[in-house]
Amino acid sequence: MDDRLNHLLARAEQLIDRIESVLPQPLSQPDWDAGIAFRYRKRSSGHGTLEPVRHVATIHLSDLQEIDVQKDKIRRNTEQFINGKTANNVLLTGARGTGKSSLIKACLQEFASRGLRLIEVDKADLVDLPDIVDVVSDRPEKFIVFCDDLSFEDGEPGYKALKSILDGSVAETTANVLVYATSNRRHLLPEYMKENLSYTHTEDGEVHPGEVVEEKISLSERFGLWVSFYPFTQDEYLVIVAQWLQSFGVAPADIEAARPEALVWALERGSRSGRVAFQFARDFSGRAVTAS
Repeated sequence: MDDRLNHLLARAEQLIDRIESVLPQPLSQPDWDAGIAFRYRKRSSGHGTLEPVRHVATIHLSDLQEIDVQKDKIRRNTEQFINGKTANNVLLTGARGTGKSSLIKACLQEFASRGLRLIEVDKADLVDLPDIVDVVSDRPEKFIVFCDDLSFEDGEPGYKALKSILDGSVAETTANVLVYATSNRRHLLPEYMKENLSYTHTEDGEVHPGEVVEEKISLSERFGLWVSFYPFTQDEYLVIVAQWLQSFGVAPADIEAARPEALVWALERGSRSGRVAFQFARDFSGRAVTAS
């Protein structure tokens, strides 16, 4: 009888272990000494984990050219944050490939030695943002939650979670967490002409914005600092090309000779962005090394 009971208990424990393995678990503390950047990942089982990024992009503020105004704003805001002073959540918007994401990565390198850490969260996982904030709230480090290429379609759940964290939750904003997000558009939800029909007019001529439109612009407004990026001129593009070629060790004479090729490269790509300049520099410097 005892053997049968022990066997039954063992089988029950195995069953409980299997059930627990597929149930969502509370987010646990990672090894904070394992890196300066972390990525939040959601497994198919529903478990969320903070995993250290093993190879962090080593880009520096000095590498980024022709965006000095934007650099000054982000650097100042981040330094205030690191120093324990008041600072704002940041929305970086504008033309693609102009250095929005690179600027945030460069700030991480600039301030990591002073306790800055970065947590990258995909927009699909923003529903778990309150859990992430709870995990880091008692840490001595300062954390930037980084959301890259942020935009939402109607009905996506992460929208309201982010909106609540930025400003509007019953809980007080955590002093050691800021949200830095990049987007190609300032209003993070799509807007349609038909929504203008929701405007109503009173007899005295007052216009009341429709509630649908108000909802769509409210998320952007909760970012305290907006930083805009603009397409580069030809001269600005060539300055960026020269900067990247120099960083790859190309000789000054070869950098000057590369200008016509760089312009053709941009023409073929239909863009004079910083990303296109970087891609050309990689191609040109790689060919130069091969030829030598």
